[in-house]
Amino acid sequence: MPGVDTKLVLRSTRVVTPEGTRAAAVSVADGEIEAVLPYDAEVPDGARVEDFGDDVLLPGLVDTHVHVNDPGRTEWEGFWTATRAAAAGGVTTLVDMPLNSLPPTTTVEHLRVKQEVARPKAHVDVGFWGGALPDNVKDLRPLSDAGVFGFKCFLSPSGVEEFPELDQEQLARSMAEIAGFGGLLIVHAEDPHHLADAPQRSGGKYADFLASRPREAENAAIEALIGHARRLNARVHVLHLSSSDALPLIAAAKREGVRVTVESCPHFLTLTAEEVPDGATEFKCCPPIREAANQDALWDGLADGTIDCIVSDHSPSTVDLKTPDFASAWGGISSLQLGLPAVWTEARRRGHTLDDVARWMSTAPAALAGLTRKGAIEPGRDADFAVLDPDATFTVDPAGLEHRNRVTAYAGRTLHGVVTSTWLRGSRIAADGELAAPAGRLLERNH
Repeated sequence: MPGVDTKLVLRSTRVVTPEGTRAAAVSVADGEIEAVLPYDAEVPDGARVEDFGDDVLLPGLVDTHVHVNDPGRTEWEGFWTATRAAAAGGVTTLVDMPLNSLPPTTTVEHLRVKQEVARPKAHVDVGFWGGALPDNVKDLRPLSDAGVFGFKCFLSPSGVEEFPELDQEQLARSMAEIAGFGGLLIVHAEDPHHLADAPQRSGGKYADFLASRPREAENAAIEALIGHARRLNARVHVLHLSSSDALPLIAAAKREGVRVTVESCPHFLTLTAEEVPDGATEFKCCPPIREAANQDALWDGLADGTIDCIVSDHSPSTVDLKTPDFASAWGGISSLQLGLPAVWTEARRRGHTLDDVARWMSTAPAALAGLTRKGAIEPGRDADFAVLDPDATFTVDPAGLEHRNRVTAYAGRTLHGVVTSTWLRGSRIAADGELAAPAGRLLERNH
């Protein structure tokens, strides 16, 4: 039985635990999960009980790929709105990408600036990635010591001039430095030579944009990345995989013992090239949304474990940057609040369970970043939860989103799964569209 200091018991007929979904009562003390007990376990005197009936109690989602853009481009998003959107969508922890903010997170000084901006605005827990640039190898170890969870680099232009890409020699140099202190390198893997050779046409035709970002660009970049990781015994992570052609290469590398992990994103798993209207640049992202057959293969990669996790790559912009020209429009999809229902809608159609979704969207991303207190409903973890009515449906209305700029590729789509409440360390931070005052903490690696 839980100790006498238990203050809260959360009860549901469906609690998603590492051992499977079952009826249970979760006791919480001092913001931590103390025990997972039988549903009808005796409640300690003085404990408050929240009974969710048949709604599903999930571990709070962990989104390790979010562009908050704060400070510097806060008209695009910002910690206040991003973390509200996260809380509304069942995400209790996010890790902020190092670019699109000014300054980028490429020195310890820049990290401190971001932390000071984020601290009073965070509705959920927030960590930070560092950035690996051609000229900041000397800054990587200090950034790691200061608590970043790893380092992001691009192999092709990032879209912002203050965050240049690495060539293959620079990639190897940064990877060797990061491997030397046991760090993680996360990589936007598109080969610039294949992109340069692809046809580049302006205008509103999605087929033209898709042709400009061919699968071969991803495949070649991933092959080269695996080669460096093998040689240097480095730990690397492939960001936002969209080309299913790369899956056999990745699977073979994993079998060989190369330390590579892979993520994909809700938009690659739920949207298809065939359904993107011409001029609808809310669907533009890099790498791009590909064909339905490619999507089927990505789901196969999730099912067999080649793809480790699903994260949003929430990359918003102001409305005016989403021009009808796919060549010039900002590339990014806003989905932070919608990832869970979007993925669940497609997962249930394909025969997957909420146990799978929790593994892909909470447990695995937490493990990727080394967030040992996040990602599962078990004793010793933070009492972070998402409560989901998995059978309820809703139609996405952009006006109902917490994102600063309510442009979304999911507008008008009917999705399964309504997040009825979100809990951070045992406190309810969102319920039925209402959000509590900011209660998030800033997280650092190994702290």
